[in-house]
Amino acid sequence: MPKTKALTGGEAVAEAMRQVNPEVVAAYPITPQTIIMEKFSEFVADGIVDTELICVESEHSAMSACVGASAAGIRTMTASSSAGLALMWEILGVASGLRLPIVMPIVNRALSGPINIHCDHSDSMGCRDHGWIQIYSENAQEAYENTLLAVRLAEKVLLPAMVCQDGFITSHGVENVKIFEDDKVRKFLGSYKPNKPLLDVNNPVTYGPLQLTDYYFETKRQQEPAMEEAKNSYLQIGKELSKITGSEYGYFEEYQLKDAKAAIVVLNSTAGTAKAVIDKLRKNGKKVGLLKPKLFRPFPYKEIGNALKNIGSIAVLDRSESYGAYAPLFSEIKNACYDTKSKAKLHSCIFGLGGKNIYESDIESIFDKLLTNKLKDKEYIGVR
Repeated sequence: MPKTKALTGGEAVAEAMRQVNPEVVAAYPITPQTIIMEKFSEFVADGIVDTELICVESEHSAMSACVGASAAGIRTMTASSSAGLALMWEILGVASGLRLPIVMPIVNRALSGPINIHCDHSDSMGCRDHGWIQIYSENAQEAYENTLLAVRLAEKVLLPAMVCQDGFITSHGVENVKIFEDDKVRKFLGSYKPNKPLLDVNNPVTYGPLQLTDYYFETKRQQEPAMEEAKNSYLQIGKELSKITGSEYGYFEEYQLKDAKAAIVVLNSTAGTAKAVIDKLRKNGKKVGLLKPKLFRPFPYKEIGNALKNIGSIAVLDRSESYGAYAPLFSEIKNACYDTKSKAKLHSCIFGLGGKNIYESDIESIFDKLLTNKLKDKEYIGVR
């Protein structure tokens, strides 16, 4: 039977890492990700895992160490946030370009400047095109389960993966989390079978060669079908994990969406707040709903477009801005709706930058404006 524990989101991810038992974890502390590595380091110190924990001097070095370890042919993980993730951006492309299945929990935090330690999605959205799978998590339970799924998925398609949760809101908030039996989880994960490991001296390979105009384009072209395969494998592996957890692992979650006249699209923890508002408004006869994307890279355009095509008015809430362009999530939803010839009226709402709270009253106001056609094409929620 699973054990229910009172855990923060960071601790829940550390529990997943304990069950994964990676051979190497490279660690550098950055708020609010530090809680993950603090807890995992206790497992290392107590001999609960067999992991070689490498304490490096920067996040750039952390990802560099992960690249070396993964290329050598072993399960490898790290974690990061904000400026730490930005510092390793150079090596993110190395990891994906070399097709290394590194898994990295991300605790979303604003990028500077001004300096800020609280939640928004500017860090992971800033590297959304670096060739990494990206999975977003509403709560600690999802962050735990998504980490397990990400390990299998990354190793199946040979691409690195990020598992995102909201800084402080999820990472430091205590919830009841079901931790499933170690033997079942480890059977699901299986033993790692590396693809062309660098240290297989009987089958020598080269990692990280210089490629100019001769083969660079061809190498990068191979990453696209890998992403396409990740989209299919996400569902297949999710069905396997569901036999243990009972959870569903769709590309997105629909909440009261089928008959909705107005809907919100939002990632991560704010989806939970939106659900509470939807329950309240439904009791008053207002047909409102939610679509919460889980898999952001690769993006399921067709499926999301079909889910939204019959809804008249949609607000897409982004916890990040793309200056001079559409906000990241809004841009993808607009593309998805265009592809399905949806006639929905789309609205872009920017909220929560730098951790500014969004309240139930804010979301209720968005729904009221959607239903009365008073929401602007672009609004900033809660800004003075």
